[in-house]
Amino acid sequence: MISVRNVSKRYGNFPAVNNLNLEIGREFFVFLGPNGAGKTTSIKMMTGLLPPDSGTIVINDCNLLTEPVRAKRSLGYAPEQAFLYEKLTGREFLKFIATIYRLPGAEAQKRISRLCEIFELNDRLYDYIEDYSHGMKQKVSLIATLLHDPAVIFLDEPTVGLDPKAVKNLKELLHGMVKKGKTVFMSTHILEIAESMCDRIGIIHQGSLVACGAPEEIRNSNGQPAGSLEEIFLKLTHSETGSQVENFLQGA
Repeated sequence: MISVRNVSKRYGNFPAVNNLNLEIGREFFVFLGPNGAGKTTSIKMMTGLLPPDSGTIVINDCNLLTEPVRAKRSLGYAPEQAFLYEKLTGREFLKFIATIYRLPGAEAQKRISRLCEIFELNDRLYDYIEDYSHGMKQKVSLIATLLHDPAVIFLDEPTVGLDPKAVKNLKELLHGMVKKGKTVFMSTHILEIAESMCDRIGIIHQGSLVACGAPEEIRNSNGQPAGSLEEIFLKLTHSETGSQVENFLQGA
């Protein structure tokens, strides 16, 4: 469903993504990495928002470079920061999204209603988006992403700003979609969420993929079958904090 082959992206002399290779099927794949590791740049290239400097990306059997419209019709993308038309009501915005994807009116209304029920937004659909809280805007962004029933779903830090019930409902919804044959590609900083939700994990550091596999495979390959994912992540990304915290506390 997602094939990334030898993909690289530079900003001047800075290698944001370096020769990335991924093969992702109908599964829940979680992308982990510290800030600035290349997660968002990778997702933007996979959704057609950024052109790669080299390499190929295939989404749902469509080459993103040669068949961009066809490829984008089969995917949904929720960025970390929701970009919404705030002078529209929630209902107007979602109907606009449905029109872009050419959803029939009755089907669009049914899907809007069901998704808004899951995220508890039906009572606020007629309010202007500019009056929504951050969490409510995130919910609208997620609904818009899922509205056209995409085969491949990209989510960049989707749980930021969501209340615990919304996070639980999102997890159940995404797992249900994977069971129906969808592909979910999600980036997150929250390791507990990653481990509880995913089939496989990819860890990126300084633009390069440093680990990829099921959590137990990553533990075994790093010689820590009983270790925590947090410990392995910090080791692979050279992010151990113990001595820094200790030095600060001693200095304080």
